[in-house]
Amino acid sequence: MALSKGQTIASWILQIAVAVILFQTLFFKFTGAAESRYIFERLDMEPWGRIGSGVVELIAALLLLIPSTVTVGAIISMGVISGAILSHLTKLGIVVINSDQTSDGGLLFALAVAVFVSSLIILVIRRSEIPVIGSAWFGKA
Repeated sequence: MALSKGQTIASWILQIAVAVILFQTLFFKFTGAAESRYIFERLDMEPWGRIGSGVVELIAALLLLIPSTVTVGAIISMGVISGAILSHLTKLGIVVINSDQTSDGGLLFALAVAVFVSSLIILVIRRSEIPVIGSAWFGKA
């Protein structure tokens, strides 16, 4: 089923927003910024978790921007960001206070939730494009 003009516009706005958020965090992960290292040290996943999650986020962001792979990118972004949300809820806290006692004010958690919700909305809009399992999860479009 083809998307309506409104659905296409909404999906692209969300796809770009998620990709921008994911791309923005990559800079900190790949350059080994102190805040990023601190977070992954708290999770006992430094450096491999930081770099590995960055690679997965890069792949998800790129897939979100290619029309034929949008749903795969959204699924991957939901998966990787679920790990971030779970980490915030179990080990990091909603507000991350770094080793130098600076606080992110909950921004990282809010961005993770925004990525998750936006990716879910993308999948609902594009449910007919989800490979194989799409109709089982969301019904016929």
